[in-house]
Amino acid sequence: MMIRGKELALSVLAVGTAAVAGYVLHSGQRTDCPSRSKADLGARVVAHEEVPHGATVVDISSQRLGDIPGARRAIDRAVRNDAQEEWEHLTIDHEGAWSVVDAVRGSLPYHDGNGCEYNGVYVQYDDRIVVLDAIGWARLEEPLH
Repeated sequence: MMIRGKELALSVLAVGTAAVAGYVLHSGQRTDCPSRSKADLGARVVAHEEVPHGATVVDISSQRLGDIPGARRAIDRAVRNDAQEEWEHLTIDHEGAWSVVDAVRGSLPYHDGNGCEYNGVYVQYDDRIVVLDAIGWARLEEPLH
């Protein structure tokens, strides 16, 4: 009985290794396909009272904020459209889109809100406060058509 368990484990290991190798070979052949990852920057205007206690507020002139592709544009849209009810979105679809999400969440003072607070970076834009957040996703499979 013990030998059977080892044989099963070796079979599962072999099948898993073959699947990973096949995926790597398949994805390595696809150098001409468009970007497979995207990032979505969202921004919305909040009242000064809605800034959570302990959240750091970044000024719009921050160099780190300016280094993030699309961040200022998303914030400008939120302010221009007075986006208090819904988020203004900006989708980034190019190589390295995941780095935008990492930059928003890692290089700026990102606030992880509780149930009634917004997650994101709180930004002072003139006399307004804007929350900026980013999510990313990847297309794992090609469409059938």
